[in-house]
Amino acid sequence: QVQLVESGGGLVQPGGSLRLSCAASGSINGINTMGWYRQAPGKQRELVAVITSVFSTNYADSVKGRLTISRDNAKNTVYLQMNSLKPEDTAVYYCNLRSLRGSGTAQYWGQGTQVTVSS
Repeated sequence: QVQLVESGGGLVQPGGSLRLSCAASGSINGINTMGWYRQAPGKQRELVAVITSVFSTNYADSVKGRLTISRDNAKNTVYLQMNSLKPEDTAVYYCNLRSLRGSGTAQYWGQGTQVTVSS
């Protein structure tokens, strides 16, 4: 149906940068919202950033000015540019897509990619 594949995670030192990518494939409704969520050990999954198909964005306060979400509609791909990374950014980052499906909504998740910020 819809598949999401993430890439770009890894180990980085504080102050460093990473760029996450998530490519969607399958039966994709062009009117959708894609986003990034993260889950740290012992914590609930939280929204990091979202972007609509017309490029409206929203960010968690903790990442404003450091992380930037973008998308390429032709490639059905969403990105997360992560700069000035902090240890508290360490988490598994999940790609998410939400769209209309019939009278309701459909939601899809990627497998997650680990981001570790450590000296």
